[in-house]
Amino acid sequence: METAPQIRLNIFKQIHEIVFHGKGGYDYNTIYNMPIWLRKFTFREISDFYEEKAKAKKNERAGGQTSLVDSEGKINTPQFKQASKAYEGKSNYK
Repeated sequence: METAPQIRLNIFKQIHEIVFHGKGGYDYNTIYNMPIWLRKFTFREISDFYEEKAKAKKNERAGGQTSLVDSEGKINTPQFKQASKAYEGKSNYK
C-alpha cells in the first residue's frame, strides 16, 4: 500500500513529465488543476508517443545500418574496416 507522501510524489512526477515532455504546451498550474482523468489521459498519450518514437528509432537503426561504435563506446573493428574500404587510396596525403 502506498503512503500519502509516495502518492503525492507520484502526482508531482506525473505533472513534471507532462510539463517537461509537453515541450511548452502545458504549464504547471494548468496540469495541477486539470481533472484527474484528463491528466492521466494526457500523461498516457505523451508516454505512448515517446515510446513509439523510441521504437521507430530502434527499428531505423536495425534496418540494415550498422554502427562503427558499439554500445560500450568502443570501435567495432570489422565494421570500421568494411566502411574504410570505400576510401582506400583516396587520401590527399603526399
